[in-house]
Parts: sequence; C-alpha cells; structure tokens
Amino acid sequence: MKKILVIGGGAAGMFAAIAAAENGCEVHLCEKNERLGKKIYITGKGRCNLTNACDMEELFESVCTNRKFLYSAFYGYTNQDVISFFENHGMKTKIERGNRVFPVSDKSADVIDVLRKAMQSAGVKVHLNMQVKEILTEKNETGCKVAGIRLSDGTDMRADAVIVATGGLSYPSTGSTGDGYRFAQECGHTVTECYPSLVPFNTKEAFVKELQGLSLRNVTLSVYDGKKKLYEEFGEMMFTHFGVTGPLVLTASTVVQKKLRQKSLRLIIDLKPALSDEQLDMRLIREFDEGKNKQFKNVIGNLFPSKLTPVMLELSGISPEKKVNEITREERAQLVHLIRHLELTATGLRDYNEAIITKGGISVKEIQPAAMESKLVSNLYFAGEVLDLDAVTGGFNLQIAWSTGYAAGFHAANTI
Repeated sequence: MKKILVIGGGAAGMFAAIAAAENGCEVHLCEKNERLGKKIYITGKGRCNLTNACDMEELFESVCTNRKFLYSAFYGYTNQDVISFFENHGMKTKIERGNRVFPVSDKSADVIDVLRKAMQSAGVKVHLNMQVKEILTEKNETGCKVAGIRLSDGTDMRADAVIVATGGLSYPSTGSTGDGYRFAQECGHTVTECYPSLVPFNTKEAFVKELQGLSLRNVTLSVYDGKKKLYEEFGEMMFTHFGVTGPLVLTASTVVQKKLRQKSLRLIIDLKPALSDEQLDMRLIREFDEGKNKQFKNVIGNLFPSKLTPVMLELSGISPEKKVNEITREERAQLVHLIRHLELTATGLRDYNEAIITKGGISVKEIQPAAMESKLVSNLYFAGEVLDLDAVTGGFNLQIAWSTGYAAGFHAANTI
C-alpha cells in the first residue's frame, strides 16, 4: 500500500489526507499544533465561510493571483462539490449575501468536526504536536524524488509521497509561520515575495478613533492614487481604533497593497450611493423644512448614525448653532459633497497578525496545475495557501484550499 505523508492540519491538508486515504493509501497527517484546523476555527468570525455558491466564471474572476493555474483544480473539485461533501457528511449549509456559504449552525467547529470524522472514517492517522524539520529527497534516474520527512526530534518517516499544506504567514498564532516556504526552497523551489493580504488599513485622521466599532452598510468605497482611481466597490466596512476594516477594505487591500506600501492613498466613502446629488440635496431640503427653526446640530442627526454625527458636523464647516433655514445653497452643496466624499488617508496595512491570507508563495510555474506535484521533485505535492494563489473575501480562499488539497491527495494516491 502506498504511504503518503501530509504536513499541515488545516483545510488543504485535511482535504488532501481524505482524498488520498479514500483512494486506497496509508495516510499520515502531521500537525505541529495541539489540535486540527486552528485557522478554520477563526475564519468568518468563527462562523467559517467555507466556499462561495457563485457560478464558475465568478469563481475564477474572484481569484487575484494565478487564476489560470487553478483551472484544472477548480473543475476537478468545484464549489458545488464542496457543498455536497459537507451536506453528505451531515452538516447543513446555508447561502447568505454575496453567495457566501456557511454552516447552518454558524459554528466553524462543525466544519472541523466533519473533516476530522471523514479522516477517521477513511483511516487517516493524525499525529498532533508533531513538528516537521525537513523534507527528505533522494536522487533517481530522472532527477530527484521524495523519500519522506525528518521530524524536529531527528526521527525519519519514510514515504512514497509528501504533501505540503502548511499555510502561509497570516495569523502566525495558528501555526502559520512559513515552514512550507522553507521546505520548498530547500527542495529548489522559488518562493515569490510574500506580504499580508485581505488586511485592514491604517489611516491618518484622528477622528477614526471616535468612530471605532461603527459599521457602514450600503456604502461605496473608492481608493485613489492622486486622481487615479485604483478600486471602487459597494458594500460594507467598519471603523477601528487604527483605521478601517470590513469586506470592502479587505478586498481593496488585495488590489492596492503594492502601491500602499510605497505611498499614502486617498479613501473616499460615498455614504449615500443610491442617491444622485440632486436627490440627496432634495433630502436635505426636506429635513431642513421639517425642522426649519431648529439648529443644524439638532437636525443633522437624522441623516447619520449617532457616532458619525459629531464628525460630520465638524467636517461640514457649518456652525452647529446655525438655524437650518439660514443655511445657504452653497453650504448645502458643501454638505452634499461631504456625504458623497468622506475622505480618509490610508497610510499603510496592518501586519500578518490581522491578515486573513498571505499574498505570494511557492511559484506555480514550478508546479503541475492538474496534480499539484512539484516539477522539480517527483512525488512532492503542495496545496493551499503555501502556493502563490489568493482571492478576494467571500469563501474563495477556502475554495482554493479544498480544490488544491483534493487535487494533491487524489493525484498523490493515483500516480505510479
């Protein structure tokens, strides 16, 4: 019986182990943490957005780096296959806004339970608290092949194939400390430049601290480098003590991060994107007419969340004590512009401790796309975030993990 070792007990690793074991192999999964799926546990704020139920075209469009490389993997194990896998293993799923798929229970622990039971059922032998030090290789007639792994205590484990699914550098507290990059480099692979992605922004303005915890829904966020628009999207975001986060910001980080590491960028928030300037002006006139003898500070609260009102009051340049029936057309136009162009200055990105994924990784030019096998070392496979693959938020990065994990496990088991 073919013996396969999987390094890493995250999404890609567990899925690879299941695929290999169900295809008749003796499979050992080595995880350096005390439990499996640490990163899965915290994804989607503990709810685990396990994939996206969109069509295949959107699935590919949502991949930011090397999407063509994923053609075979995505079609080999689709998002619908993922949903069916969890449903067939007794975990009901639901589809929320943006086609995001979650467990009905809203518990990421249920996702891990399904994977653990599926491994147990397939006969996977799980080794926790097992640190891998290096991958063992040996020369053969065609070049180089995998021989097994060496553990941190010096013990060697021989194997017919090794699958590396160690994750990237994001959330290092979950064990993602870049081990896989080192293993790959020691085997002759190229690792592209890595940096945090799907990560919040730091901003310059002092008033963001006053807005900490405030969520904005149905707004449009645009990111500019001078006059050049780099990104624009509609959705939701949130203020923090250091700047901004939320789906709009995290997705923007994948698009603008190279530029943002070089210089500050302008963030423009349109608080009322559903209204034209004229419609917004009419809304202001209506509010002012209803409270025409009131002071501006007592009327503006009808337009914004309570936390945002003092900030908008200050930024408007209109005296808080001014009666609304004395506000000029020019001042009203100024307010309309502010509502449509609330501006922040993005000064940088947060670090790996707050990044959902790592951008960069093992160069896919050196990996066979259908099998996830190394082109340099036979019987060595890679899966998941350790590869130079990433996508926007919405379950797409986990889909990359499932699809590449399945491809690696299946082909490792079936390659002679």
